[in-house]
Amino acid sequence: MQPEPITQVSSRAFIVAEENVDTDQIIPARFLTATERGSLADACFRDWRFAKDDQPNGHPLNAVDTAERAILLAGHNFGCGSSREHAPWALRDFGVRAVVTSGAGDIFKSNAAKNGLVVAEIGREAHGALMEAVAADPDTEITVDVEGLTVSAAGVRASFDLEPFARTCLVQGVDPLGFILGRTEAIAAYEAARP
Repeated sequence: MQPEPITQVSSRAFIVAEENVDTDQIIPARFLTATERGSLADACFRDWRFAKDDQPNGHPLNAVDTAERAILLAGHNFGCGSSREHAPWALRDFGVRAVVTSGAGDIFKSNAAKNGLVVAEIGREAHGALMEAVAADPDTEITVDVEGLTVSAAGVRASFDLEPFARTCLVQGVDPLGFILGRTEAIAAYEAARP
């Protein structure tokens, strides 16, 4: 699945306030045999969302409509743990387009950007204010501006950083390989001009 260009994501949000949510909680290891994107929505937060008999339990994530709430407002150190690329795949398949947190795992951030998922790390004070605003009014709309590198909502405005190449890929809607393949003619011309 080729990522689409993402210049900004504006949506209501849902909250996963727990800190230190690792990639095994995002997608349990037993689902890592999947090799294609697009099939992991049911695996996302599987052990939180489903009882042992694979029936939905009362977890609030089962009530989330990501068509209406495409931004995940996450607790600190989200996506820590292993380097599984399936974690951003599962979040994307679940309907998440951006994660706003006060801290995310480095490998998770890198994998997310390569798969068209924006991870915006903002300061703890702004993050806390955003959590309070969304908890008080779940219909609060948040805008994650990838070009402007800002998160804004309900009187909260915070900046975040993205690695420049990751930002370019998100805005252009390509993964790193797609970026290179899009420059095949320029690469061939450069190689032809070399002695």
